[in-house]
Amino acid sequence: MTTQLLNDRYQVIRTLGAGGFGETFLAEDTYMPSKRRCVVKQLRPIQNNPQIYQLVQERFQREAAILEDLGGSTDQIPVLYAYFTSGGQFYLVQEWIEGDTLTAKLQKQGLFSESAITELLVNLLPVLEYVHSKHIVHRDIKPDNIIVRDRDRKSVLIDFGAVRESMGTVVNSQGNPTSSIVIGTPGYMPSEQAAGRPIYSSDLYSLGVTAIYLLTGKQPQQLETDPQTAEIMWRQYASHVNPMIAGIIDKAIAYHPRDRYPSARAMLDALQSIANPIPPTQPHYIQQPSTPTPVVPTPPTIAVNSPANVTAHNRNNLLIGGLIAGGLIGASVIISQVLIKSSQPVADQNITPSIALPTVTPSVTTPLIIPSSVPSPTVPSQVIETPQPIIQSPISTDNSTQSDNYFWLSTRRVTNTDLDGKDGFTLDIMRNSIFARHGRRFDTPGLQDYFNNQPWYNPKYSPKEFPAKLLSKLEQKNVDDIAKYQNTYNLRYFKK
Repeated sequence: MTTQLLNDRYQVIRTLGAGGFGETFLAEDTYMPSKRRCVVKQLRPIQNNPQIYQLVQERFQREAAILEDLGGSTDQIPVLYAYFTSGGQFYLVQEWIEGDTLTAKLQKQGLFSESAITELLVNLLPVLEYVHSKHIVHRDIKPDNIIVRDRDRKSVLIDFGAVRESMGTVVNSQGNPTSSIVIGTPGYMPSEQAAGRPIYSSDLYSLGVTAIYLLTGKQPQQLETDPQTAEIMWRQYASHVNPMIAGIIDKAIAYHPRDRYPSARAMLDALQSIANPIPPTQPHYIQQPSTPTPVVPTPPTIAVNSPANVTAHNRNNLLIGGLIAGGLIGASVIISQVLIKSSQPVADQNITPSIALPTVTPSVTTPLIIPSSVPSPTVPSQVIETPQPIIQSPISTDNSTQSDNYFWLSTRRVTNTDLDGKDGFTLDIMRNSIFARHGRRFDTPGLQDYFNNQPWYNPKYSPKEFPAKLLSKLEQKNVDDIAKYQNTYNLRYFKK
């Protein structure tokens, strides 16, 4: 077998697997200078019938074209290099993924932790979302068909069932081509797929059962089902799992499709809402005590010098800093903005606060509007509390007018002093300004809109095409340090 050449080109190294549909080989491409390794799948029709051979060939070509499209659009599906027919059999040549299947990883390292399962699901669900957007159901998701790639630890989805289904093409009694087989693995496929009617949530079911196997070490057939609901009973074998994560898995493996997540995106959103919870925005109040007392600051506060002059509903963490009153008639009241690091994560830009704060247009002739319950400005620099919502001090809403473009992040190391007191929005802008300066675009609309307003911004690269080598070592270090600071203090504003 080691001397065999397939299609006079692919040198077989060893057999990777064999089954009812054919064999799979690891091979070298002798036409390439690198002798790159690849996977060659030999597929044979289940019926040796010349009358349906043409039908099988047409279906095979169609499925090969789909695999070419899928593998060319995401690096978590193997690239299709070639396909050909020889001796009445069909061959696919695909990218060789160096890594371990989930089955092999379980055997090597033992049961997966809850965090490892969450990471796996968050990594794979976007791939399924993309596959389903192409109106394709994988139909054979299981631990053996997911490889964790060595070079980047990404999960790669292999072995789509549609190609094998084309090998099962037959002609029914009415003379119409159909498939005589059901694609899927017992225990990992839901009832509707076993009946030959797979839907998108069938893949979510299979992914959920895969997660259960990795958490418990038990194959689906080893788990009992509820005699009344037919739901899989697995939680007693994974008591260490957060009930909220377990609830998401339970919803994915619900017996009836209507009880499952309607899409991979819906399941991903549910996971991310647990991993990065965003609590409801709480309004700040100024209360009037019987005897005004100065507020003792908790975290250090600094004066705001931020490019994040956004609309009032995005900035619910600004307090009126101090009131300095002059003794002369007609003296101006100076309002300083004091930024206080919130103990709650900053809400996403799409979440409306429970109280929308009015924006006061700045004007030299317009006096500042202050609630009647706030004491006279003769009180020296104090933050006082009253049951009234605050009135936001005048700020600009034009991001392009900001003078700090953070170019200094390319010339010196960032320090905690640079970061202390800044909110999640400002820190996100600081970190991403390093990429923006080199022409990167952003998937997040809020970030893209902000940098579009900067006169120095010249977008050149999509996020996937951006060459990481454009960043100097200093810039990359600053990106990492800012991100670490944000993670430590839970100061993220944008989701991406």
